[in-house]
Amino acid sequence: MYIDIVDLRDFYATDLGQTARRLLVHRLRRLWPDVSGLCVVGLGFAGPALGVFREESARTLAFMPAEQGVVNWPSDGPSSATLVEETQLPLGDGTVDRLVLVHCLEMSERPRDLLREAWRVLAPGGRLAVLVPNRRGLWARFEHTPFGHGRPYSRSQLVRLLRETLFTPNAWGEVLWVPPFRGRFMIRSAAAWERAGMMIRAMPPGVLLVEATKQLYAPVSAKEESRARVRLVPALAGEPVPSPRLGAVNRRVPGKHPI
Repeated sequence: MYIDIVDLRDFYATDLGQTARRLLVHRLRRLWPDVSGLCVVGLGFAGPALGVFREESARTLAFMPAEQGVVNWPSDGPSSATLVEETQLPLGDGTVDRLVLVHCLEMSERPRDLLREAWRVLAPGGRLAVLVPNRRGLWARFEHTPFGHGRPYSRSQLVRLLRETLFTPNAWGEVLWVPPFRGRFMIRSAAAWERAGMMIRAMPPGVLLVEATKQLYAPVSAKEESRARVRLVPALAGEPVPSPRLGAVNRRVPGKHPI
């Protein structure tokens, strides 16, 4: 179930939200250092992560699910945000070069349908970036942040879901080792927490970031092929018997020839 757009906007207006946005953008930027001339689309509440790409990409769009609501984005200049149905994006096949899911996959009630739609709109060679709360992380346990809502994922669960929807994970990132506390000390020491988390790994990160590419051809196992072939062949149960009506018509009557 999606969080209301007002709650998302209010969180990212706080000091904790601004810190989380800065760390997420930094990690995403390391993943995609150059998007010159590309079409970049965000789905969910991706506006806080998309601003870094606006100046160099050919087009940057923010799609916000109808269950969540929509706000104007960016705050300055013409709006690039629109309200959409998450499984029916208003885009042609293969028209997006980079697609970012933020506060989206974990909120969706139909994650597989959502990812299949993402597969449809991505161009051959296009890349998908998914940010989800880590099932083992602290951020998934506190509901005063958006990462404490929806369904958190482990790395193995995310890999399985992506492969089932014809994506191949090829790069991983982790972010938000800083605990989700609102105190000034925690917020000011966020960079130190991130450096310590990357080196020590004593505490699981709050958010998982995975980059995946679309598979153009999906392998089909012999078992699945056999199962599909069986479904296409109608089967009759029991032994065939003549219809009672036809049996009555064809029954011999004394002194008359059968019809």
